[in-house]
Amino acid sequence: MQTTQSVSATPTSQRNVLRGAIFIMATSSIGPAFLTQTSLFTEKYLASFAFAIVISLLIDIGAQLNIWRIITVANLRGQDVANRVLPGVGHLISAFIVLGGIAFNIGNIGGAGLAMNVIFGIPPVTGSLIAAVLIIGLFLLRNAKGVMDSVMQLLGLVMLCMIGYAMLQSNPPLLEALNRSLNPDDPLILLLPIVTLVGGTVGGYISFSGGHRLVEAGITGVENVGVVTRAAVTGIATTGVVRICLFLAALGVVSQGLALDPGNPAASVFSHSMGTIGYKIFGVVLLAASVSSVIGAAYTSVTFMYSLHDGIERHNRWVVIAFIACSTLIYSLVGQPVKVLVVAGTLNALVLPLALGCVLWAAKKPSIVGDRYRHPTWMLLFGLLAMIATAVGVVMSFNALLQFWQS
Repeated sequence: MQTTQSVSATPTSQRNVLRGAIFIMATSSIGPAFLTQTSLFTEKYLASFAFAIVISLLIDIGAQLNIWRIITVANLRGQDVANRVLPGVGHLISAFIVLGGIAFNIGNIGGAGLAMNVIFGIPPVTGSLIAAVLIIGLFLLRNAKGVMDSVMQLLGLVMLCMIGYAMLQSNPPLLEALNRSLNPDDPLILLLPIVTLVGGTVGGYISFSGGHRLVEAGITGVENVGVVTRAAVTGIATTGVVRICLFLAALGVVSQGLALDPGNPAASVFSHSMGTIGYKIFGVVLLAASVSSVIGAAYTSVTFMYSLHDGIERHNRWVVIAFIACSTLIYSLVGQPVKVLVVAGTLNALVLPLALGCVLWAAKKPSIVGDRYRHPTWMLLFGLLAMIATAVGVVMSFNALLQFWQS
């Protein structure tokens, strides 16, 4: 096992890294798909969707707690833990994550272009290029990692405030939502949205994004288990608060009998609740969601490549820039190749159950986590539940993929 050591940074810089890790995880999960997914599910399941959100958040916490604690205690990134458990599996996971990361970033870059079109009226492709240049500029700064931490926090707060404002303007039925969060109309029909939410919140690279940031910053070892645990729960809670606010905003709209635009349901939520200014606010939210997801996907995907060659870690900022440029080029020249995106996303769905299984196995191996660490049994069981839930999602997604590919 690698030697673990405490972070040597000042308390202020450590707090900034912790907040950065929390927000890189949270904002990575709040992308264009998050906005669309939450709006559509709310329109379909109404107040009962609150139950799916609650259950998915509990499963999310189970997955993230296990992953963040084990990789920081072991002072190893996710792929290295997997390779210690089953040689070669970590490289397979890395391949899935890099493939999925490029595919998702094509969509995220496209979302940024659409947001620029909404806000400024410029063509989406031009907007995507401007957004990509700004993001690349961030990684060219001398203290790029520190700036990234601050930018992710800012973008997260922007989304939270604006979605929260939309929620207040839509006047949602709070008591009904609270009641249905514990007593849904039909819990069984909510299985698919629960699995989908889990995959979108901690699936693929997302569950490792903040954990890898902590490993990189040296917030590792048994002595940091407490702060890592709090950070993991806070990251999921942050995502949960944003999703709940968006759910309530959408519920307030559909409860008035208004229909969401199937082509852009999230935009409908803001437009119906606040008129023309609401549409502009949606553009800002979409831009923040897209940019933060581009940064999170690029940064985390590249950290999964470190084990392939030492030079990748030494020149990581240039690899991140190349990653973003590649996604932008594909979007600009090809657009969003739907079938490729779906296939890559489905392969990426394999990551969480496979990686989480390796992490749970590693939790009981002193050769990986050391002799001083004892992983709680309840947390292990919590992680197993998350692994089973996401494995069910993989089966469902592959069935859907087969039908989609044949269509």
